[in-house]
This record gives sequence, C-alpha cells and structure tokens, in this order.
Amino acid sequence: MKMQSTFIVSALSIAWGVCASAAEDDFVSPMLGLFEAGVLCAQEGGTVRLAPDTLAGTTYVVEDAPQFVSTNRLVPGVLGIGFGVRSGLASAIGQDGVLMTVTHPPLDDSGTTQQSFTTVVGSRDDPNITFYQFDYPYELALGEWTMTATYGAVTLYETTFTVVPPSALPELAGVCGYLDLLS
Repeated sequence: MKMQSTFIVSALSIAWGVCASAAEDDFVSPMLGLFEAGVLCAQEGGTVRLAPDTLAGTTYVVEDAPQFVSTNRLVPGVLGIGFGVRSGLASAIGQDGVLMTVTHPPLDDSGTTQQSFTTVVGSRDDPNITFYQFDYPYELALGEWTMTATYGAVTLYETTFTVVPPSALPELAGVCGYLDLLS
C-alpha cells in the first residue's frame, strides 16, 4: 500500500509540476514530466535535417538548447526570434519520431498555413527543445501560431503563441540584439 501511495503522490506531483509551467490554454499530456514554453534568441550553427513538409524544406537541430528569454506567449515578429517548447516525458527515456505540426496565419504569397517535421521529446531529466525561428521575412505573419506534438494518435502537447508587431513588445523585440532587423 505504501508503494502505491508513493506512486500516486509522485504522479500527482509530476502532473502539478507540468501544469504549473503550462499556460491555461495549453494541452499537456499526463505522459509529460516537463513542459516549458517561451520565446528565445536565434542559435548559431546546428545540424541541417530534411523537412519536406516545411516551406524551407529543412530544419536545424541545435546541440545546446537555448534558454527562454521570456515565458510569455506573445512573440515579437522579428527575424532571429524564436518560440517553442522544452519538454520531457515522465519516463527515464525520450521518444523520437514525434510529429510537430505548426499551424499559423498564411505566409507570404504561398498561402501556407501549416508546416510539419519530426522531432524528439526528451526525458524529464534530459529534455529536448523544439522551436520555430523566424529566419526569412515571409515568415513574419502576425497572429496565432499553434505547435502540436503528436506521436501516432496521441497528442503530447499543444500550445499557442501570438506573433505581434515588434512595436508592441519593444523590449522583447530588442533583447536578442536584432533591433536592426525589426520588420
């Protein structure tokens, strides 16, 4: 009985910890032991991975996960700014082959409103970060951007960011040193 009670308390503690860092509108599966979302600065380098279901056709995988400069879900539309999720399963091992679907306002002349690529959700002790970074002017679409992580038929998390004009968040727009790139 004591072992069962400990397990239930541990499960509730994990669930509370996940919920404590999730926004009210986020969906976070109880399978996750860690969920954090926020805004980040561009990272140099990384490994290029093919991502045919994106406009660019590739994504970058970074070695060192960047820290969030804000945990707000408002994102200034500035080249070099990114937003995303640091996540880990409650288990000791992570999961690769997770489908990340990013739904957003229509981009430029293409009219594209959805892009997807595969990613990894790490473990609680070794989480992974998945983010979208504004690299091209055509990506700076104002409005709601939703990131949904699924594995098979299971949704692991879903969160929404709102991209706003840089003038709406001047301090955050300038925190990464990209003031000369304001759009």
